[in-house]
Amino acid sequence: MGRLVSMNKKRYPTDLTDKEWALLEPLLPTAKTGGRHRSIETREVANAIFYLLRTGCSWRMLPQDFPKWQTVYTYFRNWKNDGTWQKINDVLRRRLRLQEGRDEEPSAGILDSQSAKTAEKGDLVVLMRVRKSMEGNGTS
Repeated sequence: MGRLVSMNKKRYPTDLTDKEWALLEPLLPTAKTGGRHRSIETREVANAIFYLLRTGCSWRMLPQDFPKWQTVYTYFRNWKNDGTWQKINDVLRRRLRLQEGRDEEPSAGILDSQSAKTAEKGDLVVLMRVRKSMEGNGTS
C-alpha cells in the first residue's frame, strides 16, 4: 500500500493540492457497498495516475511510494471504461469556462481544413513510396 502523505506535503510536483483534491474527490466513484473494504486511498491513486501521465513512465515504473502499479492501472482503466474521466473533463471544463465569464458549453468549433488536406497528402506520399520500393524489389 502507498505511503500516507500529510495533506499539506507534496512528494512530487504532480501531487494534488488540498484544493485540487477538493474539486476532484466528489467526481470520483465512491466505494461499492458490500464486499471488501477499500484499502487504497483514491487520492494516492489519482496522484499516481497524474505522476505517470506527466512523466510518461510506464505503469511498472511507478515509484514504490505509490500504490502498486496493478492497482493504479485497474482504477485508471475502470474510470476510463465507466466514463469517470470524461465526466471529470466535462465538469472541470464547464467550471473553467464559467470562471472566465463564458457559457458553460462552447457555441462553435473550428476545423482546420488545411491540416486535413496535409494529412491526406501525407498518406498518399507514404503509399507511393511503399509502392515504388516494392516495384524495385520485384515484389509487385
